[in-house]
Amino acid sequence: MAKLRFEQLSAALKKSLSPIYLVSGDEPLLVQEACDSIRNAARTAGFSERELYHNEPGLDWGQILSSANSLSLFAERKLIELRLGSGKPGDKGGKILLQYAAAPAADTLLLIAAPKLDGSTQRAKWFKAIEKAGCFVQIWPVTAAQLPRWIGQRLQQAGLKAGSQAVEVLASKVEGNLLAASQEIEKLKLLVAEDGLISAEMMSSAVADSARYDVFGLVDKALHGDARAAVKNLHGLRGEGTDATVILWALAREIRTLWRVAHACAQGQNFDWAAKQAGVWDKRKALVKTALRRLKLPQLQLLLRKANAIDKAIKGMSMAQPWDELLDLTLNLSGTVSLSPQVQRLALSGKYMQL
Repeated sequence: MAKLRFEQLSAALKKSLSPIYLVSGDEPLLVQEACDSIRNAARTAGFSERELYHNEPGLDWGQILSSANSLSLFAERKLIELRLGSGKPGDKGGKILLQYAAAPAADTLLLIAAPKLDGSTQRAKWFKAIEKAGCFVQIWPVTAAQLPRWIGQRLQQAGLKAGSQAVEVLASKVEGNLLAASQEIEKLKLLVAEDGLISAEMMSSAVADSARYDVFGLVDKALHGDARAAVKNLHGLRGEGTDATVILWALAREIRTLWRVAHACAQGQNFDWAAKQAGVWDKRKALVKTALRRLKLPQLQLLLRKANAIDKAIKGMSMAQPWDELLDLTLNLSGTVSLSPQVQRLALSGKYMQL
């Protein structure tokens, strides 16, 4: 039906709603904002009930289909949200999505959120069926050249004014991380005077002094292998009231990047090319290479599973303590093994609790 870029979505939602939306990309902030826009539009259109499913072992795909085709006792229209953590639904999930796309339920809107989908996935039958029946919102990374303009637009939307030098200061600080840029802009709204005018000097001072502990400093310390400093940073962020979700996003994003680079190198690609394809900035290549000397593919896969488990803990879907698990993830990313790999696998599978 339609293939949209992020900046086209808002106007499209004002015209009409598609029965299916697939939002895909590796920019967590933009994926979240795109999904938020779709949820808000659906709510305005009367989709007052929402069901959330995660693509994980044990998911009953048939339940999604039956729920979509059954009337709710509490609402006339329903939003079903499916999060494809790996980007691939598997054979069973693919068949269900193919079946659903053939005849979308009239009073149901299906929202699928996924990481960046590779070429083979976009050639799959289920993807083609979804794209034909619904709307594919592809989130592209903001390049280094585009970042200053993106930051300028965000500042303007926040009611702030900044010259090109001030914008460049913020761009150099966040190094392509949109979530970090968004957070800094929110802080600037509280710090800047009523006229909203920000000079380069003011930007340097505000960004540098806005917090003692930096989420992305935590990530860098962990990549460098400085477990002590990373843990201190984590405790500082917790003490300052930083949302655990923000920290998890930053850590999980970096782990996914490491996995992509490691996987590409294992397939015979040159490190520099693999890093470029994964969106690693030149300034960070040395840091990534340092981390990959101690973190191999199986370990990174385990860390991704752990990040997924922490996401559940934050949402209250498990009994685990999010901050304890974030501490463990930080230590593991820093190269400090807090549990043996075998025990970690048992813990992630749920069997550890039975021992």
